[in-house]
Amino acid sequence: MMPTPDPALQALIEEDFRPVPISLSDDLHTARCLEHRLEKCEPCDVDFVNLNRLSTLLANNPNLLCPPPSNVVTQKLSQMVSATKDEGNTLFKSGLHTAAVNRYTAAANFAINRPPWEGNQLMREELSTIISNRSAAFTGAHDYVSALADADCVIAIRKPWSKGHFRKAKALVGLHKLRDAADAVKVGLSYEPTNTELLAYLADIEKALKKDVKQETAEAKTEQ
Repeated sequence: MMPTPDPALQALIEEDFRPVPISLSDDLHTARCLEHRLEKCEPCDVDFVNLNRLSTLLANNPNLLCPPPSNVVTQKLSQMVSATKDEGNTLFKSGLHTAAVNRYTAAANFAINRPPWEGNQLMREELSTIISNRSAAFTGAHDYVSALADADCVIAIRKPWSKGHFRKAKALVGLHKLRDAADAVKVGLSYEPTNTELLAYLADIEKALKKDVKQETAEAKTEQ
Protein backbone atom coordinates (compact mmCIF):
# COMPACT_ATOMS: atom_id res chain seq x y z
CA MET A 1 0.00 0.00 0.00
CA MET A 2 1.34 3.40 -0.99
CA PRO A 3 1.60 5.95 1.86
CA THR A 4 -0.67 8.98 1.71
CA PRO A 5 1.33 11.96 0.35
CA ASP A 6 1.81 15.02 2.51
CA PRO A 7 -0.62 17.62 1.09
CA ALA A 8 1.74 20.56 1.79
CA LEU A 9 4.69 18.79 0.15
CA GLN A 10 2.54 17.71 -2.79
CA ALA A 11 1.43 21.32 -3.29
CA LEU A 12 5.04 22.51 -3.39
CA ILE A 13 5.91 19.86 -5.99
CA GLU A 14 2.95 20.71 -8.16
CA GLU A 15 3.71 24.43 -7.94
CA ASP A 16 7.06 23.92 -9.69
CA PHE A 17 5.99 21.02 -11.87
CA ARG A 18 6.61 21.53 -15.57
CA PRO A 19 5.63 18.74 -17.99
CA VAL A 20 8.41 17.94 -20.44
CA PRO A 21 7.80 16.04 -23.69
CA ILE A 22 10.35 13.22 -24.01
CA SER A 23 11.26 10.36 -26.28
CA LEU A 24 12.42 6.99 -24.93
CA SER A 25 14.97 4.55 -26.31
CA ASP A 26 13.75 1.18 -27.62
CA ASP A 27 14.68 -0.50 -24.32
CA LEU A 28 12.86 2.28 -22.41
CA HIS A 29 15.97 2.95 -20.29
CA THR A 30 17.05 6.25 -21.82
CA ALA A 31 15.13 9.52 -21.94
CA ARG A 32 15.85 12.25 -24.50
CA CYS A 33 14.26 15.53 -25.47
CA LEU A 34 11.48 15.00 -27.98
CA GLU A 35 12.59 17.60 -30.53
CA HIS A 36 16.33 16.92 -30.82
CA ARG A 37 16.65 13.40 -29.36
CA LEU A 38 19.40 14.55 -26.98
CA GLU A 39 20.03 13.47 -23.38
CA LYS A 40 21.22 16.98 -22.56
CA CYS A 41 19.70 19.76 -24.62
CA GLU A 42 20.12 23.47 -23.92
CA PRO A 43 17.37 24.68 -26.33
CA CYS A 44 14.88 22.37 -24.61
CA ASP A 45 16.34 23.11 -21.16
CA VAL A 46 16.59 19.45 -20.14
CA ASP A 47 19.37 17.25 -18.76
CA PHE A 48 18.59 13.55 -18.44
CA VAL A 49 22.23 12.36 -18.16
CA ASN A 50 22.17 11.45 -14.47
CA LEU A 51 18.62 10.13 -14.64
CA ASN A 52 19.57 7.86 -17.56
CA ARG A 53 22.67 6.67 -15.76
CA LEU A 54 20.59 5.67 -12.75
CA SER A 55 17.98 4.05 -14.99
CA THR A 56 20.65 1.96 -16.76
CA LEU A 57 22.25 0.91 -13.48
CA LEU A 58 18.93 -0.27 -12.07
CA ALA A 59 17.95 -1.99 -15.32
CA ASN A 60 21.27 -3.88 -15.38
CA ASN A 61 20.85 -4.95 -11.74
CA PRO A 62 17.26 -6.25 -11.52
CA ASN A 63 17.84 -7.95 -8.14
CA LEU A 64 19.16 -4.80 -6.49
CA LEU A 65 17.07 -3.41 -3.66
CA CYS A 66 15.72 0.05 -4.41
CA PRO A 67 17.02 2.16 -2.86
CA PRO A 68 20.10 -0.03 -2.22
CA PRO A 69 21.73 -0.16 1.22
CA SER A 70 24.30 2.60 1.69
CA ASN A 71 27.08 0.06 2.36
CA VAL A 72 26.71 -1.68 -1.01
CA VAL A 73 29.96 -1.54 -3.01
CA THR A 74 30.38 -2.88 -6.54
CA GLN A 75 33.28 -5.28 -6.02
CA LYS A 76 33.78 -5.88 -9.73
CA LEU A 77 34.20 -2.15 -10.33
CA SER A 78 36.64 -1.90 -7.40
CA GLN A 79 38.72 -4.68 -8.96
CA MET A 80 38.71 -2.93 -12.34
CA VAL A 81 39.82 0.37 -10.77
CA SER A 82 42.58 -1.29 -8.76
CA ALA A 83 43.86 -3.48 -11.61
CA THR A 84 43.96 -0.61 -14.11
CA LYS A 85 45.72 1.67 -11.60
CA ASP A 86 48.29 -1.07 -10.94
CA GLU A 87 48.94 -1.34 -14.68
CA GLY A 88 49.67 2.38 -14.68
CA ASN A 89 52.01 1.97 -11.70
CA THR A 90 53.95 -0.76 -13.50
CA LEU A 91 54.31 1.38 -16.63
CA PHE A 92 55.36 4.40 -14.53
CA LYS A 93 58.08 2.41 -12.76
CA SER A 94 59.34 1.30 -16.18
CA GLY A 95 59.66 4.93 -17.30
CA LEU A 96 56.77 4.64 -19.77
CA HIS A 97 55.11 7.80 -18.54
CA THR A 98 52.74 8.50 -21.44
CA ALA A 99 51.44 4.93 -21.38
CA ALA A 100 51.02 5.23 -17.61
CA VAL A 101 48.96 8.40 -18.09
CA ASN A 102 46.59 6.47 -20.35
CA ARG A 103 46.07 3.68 -17.81
CA TYR A 104 45.54 6.14 -14.97
CA THR A 105 42.97 7.95 -17.11
CA ALA A 106 41.16 4.67 -17.73
CA ALA A 107 41.20 3.90 -13.99
CA ALA A 108 39.80 7.36 -13.22
CA ASN A 109 37.00 6.82 -15.74
CA PHE A 110 36.08 3.58 -13.96
CA ALA A 111 36.17 5.29 -10.56
CA ILE A 112 33.84 8.15 -11.48
CA ASN A 113 31.24 5.71 -12.76
CA ARG A 114 30.43 4.33 -9.34
CA PRO A 115 26.67 4.16 -8.74
CA PRO A 116 25.28 7.19 -6.89
CA TRP A 117 24.25 5.12 -3.87
CA GLU A 118 27.81 4.05 -3.06
CA GLY A 119 29.72 6.03 -0.44
CA ASN A 120 31.18 9.23 -1.83
CA GLN A 121 34.26 8.87 0.37
CA LEU A 122 35.28 5.69 -1.46
CA MET A 123 35.25 7.39 -4.84
CA ARG A 124 37.15 10.41 -3.47
CA GLU A 125 39.93 8.23 -2.10
CA GLU A 126 40.17 6.16 -5.28
CA LEU A 127 40.08 9.15 -7.57
CA SER A 128 42.55 11.28 -5.58
CA THR A 129 45.11 8.45 -5.57
CA ILE A 130 44.73 7.80 -9.28
CA ILE A 131 44.92 11.47 -10.29
CA SER A 132 47.92 11.97 -7.99
CA ASN A 133 49.69 9.13 -9.77
CA ARG A 134 48.73 10.59 -13.13
CA SER A 135 50.18 13.95 -12.07
CA ALA A 136 53.46 12.18 -11.31
CA ALA A 137 53.34 10.52 -14.74
CA PHE A 138 52.73 13.87 -16.45
CA THR A 139 55.71 15.28 -14.55
CA GLY A 140 57.80 12.35 -15.71
CA ALA A 141 56.70 13.10 -19.29
CA HIS A 142 57.66 16.80 -18.78
CA ASP A 143 54.04 17.89 -19.28
CA TYR A 144 54.10 20.16 -16.26
CA VAL A 145 50.92 22.08 -17.09
CA SER A 146 48.87 18.87 -17.08
CA ALA A 147 50.70 17.72 -13.95
CA LEU A 148 49.74 20.95 -12.21
CA ALA A 149 46.10 20.65 -13.31
CA ASP A 150 45.94 17.12 -11.88
CA ALA A 151 47.60 18.21 -8.63
CA ASP A 152 45.03 20.98 -8.21
CA CYS A 153 42.29 18.41 -8.84
CA VAL A 154 43.71 16.14 -6.11
CA ILE A 155 43.79 19.07 -3.67
CA ALA A 156 40.19 19.97 -4.51
CA ILE A 157 39.06 16.39 -3.85
CA ARG A 158 41.21 15.68 -0.78
CA LYS A 159 42.79 18.86 0.51
CA PRO A 160 44.34 17.61 3.78
CA TRP A 161 46.27 14.85 1.93
CA SER A 162 49.94 15.86 1.60
CA LYS A 163 50.48 14.07 -1.70
CA GLY A 164 48.40 16.56 -3.68
CA HIS A 165 50.49 19.48 -2.42
CA PHE A 166 53.70 17.54 -3.13
CA ARG A 167 52.57 16.86 -6.72
CA LYS A 168 51.70 20.54 -7.14
CA ALA A 169 55.16 21.58 -5.95
CA LYS A 170 56.80 19.12 -8.35
CA ALA A 171 54.85 20.53 -11.28
CA LEU A 172 55.66 24.12 -10.30
CA VAL A 173 59.37 23.30 -10.08
CA GLY A 174 59.11 21.89 -13.58
CA LEU A 175 57.58 25.21 -14.65
CA HIS A 176 60.49 27.05 -12.95
CA LYS A 177 58.18 28.62 -10.37
CA LEU A 178 60.26 27.84 -7.30
CA ARG A 179 58.64 30.33 -4.92
CA ASP A 180 55.17 29.08 -5.81
CA ALA A 181 56.45 25.52 -5.33
CA ALA A 182 57.75 26.40 -1.85
CA ASP A 183 54.36 27.89 -0.99
CA ALA A 184 52.62 24.70 -2.18
CA VAL A 185 54.83 22.59 0.08
CA LYS A 186 54.15 24.88 3.04
CA VAL A 187 50.40 24.46 2.56
CA GLY A 188 50.90 20.70 2.65
CA LEU A 189 52.98 21.02 5.80
CA SER A 190 50.18 22.97 7.46
CA TYR A 191 48.20 19.70 7.36
CA GLU A 192 51.13 17.33 8.01
CA PRO A 193 53.90 19.28 9.78
CA THR A 194 56.17 16.25 10.20
CA ASN A 195 55.83 14.83 6.69
CA THR A 196 59.42 13.88 5.78
CA GLU A 197 58.78 13.92 2.02
CA LEU A 198 57.51 17.50 2.13
CA LEU A 199 60.22 18.69 4.52
CA ALA A 200 62.98 17.23 2.36
CA TYR A 201 61.51 18.70 -0.82
CA LEU A 202 61.11 22.13 0.78
CA ALA A 203 64.79 22.03 1.74
CA ASP A 204 65.69 21.21 -1.89
CA ILE A 205 63.55 24.07 -3.20
CA GLU A 206 64.99 26.58 -0.73
CA LYS A 207 68.50 25.50 -1.70
CA ALA A 208 67.64 26.07 -5.37
CA LEU A 209 66.16 29.48 -4.53
CA LYS A 210 69.37 30.54 -2.75
CA LYS A 211 71.38 29.42 -5.75
CA ASP A 212 69.18 31.51 -8.06
CA VAL A 213 69.61 34.56 -5.83
CA LYS A 214 73.39 34.19 -5.85
CA GLN A 215 73.39 33.81 -9.63
CA GLU A 216 71.18 36.89 -10.08
CA THR A 217 73.47 38.91 -7.77
CA ALA A 218 76.57 37.82 -9.69
CA GLU A 219 74.94 38.71 -13.02
CA ALA A 220 73.93 42.13 -11.68
CA LYS A 221 77.54 42.84 -10.59
CA THR A 222 78.83 41.76 -14.01
CA GLU A 223 76.48 44.15 -15.78
CA GLN A 224 77.74 47.04 -13.61
